[in-house]
Amino acid sequence: MKKTAKEIKRGNKIKLAGKVLTVEETEISDIGKQGTKKCRIVAKSETGEKIVLIRPEDYPLEVV
Repeated sequence: MKKTAKEIKRGNKIKLAGKVLTVEETEISDIGKQGTKKCRIVAKSETGEKIVLIRPEDYPLEVV
C-alpha cells in the first residue's frame, strides 16, 4: 500500500531500496523555494542503521 510522505506516522513500517524501516520521527517544514512542503522522516532499519529521508509532501512511499 502506498502513502504520501505527509501521511507517514511514527511506528509505520516503510519499504525503501528493498529494506524495511521503522519510522521513529516525522517533521513537516514550511513551504520553501520549490513551492511545496518538505517532510523529514527518520527511520531505523532492523540492523539499527538510522536513515534520514527528506522528500516533498506528496512523494509516494510504500507502507508494509
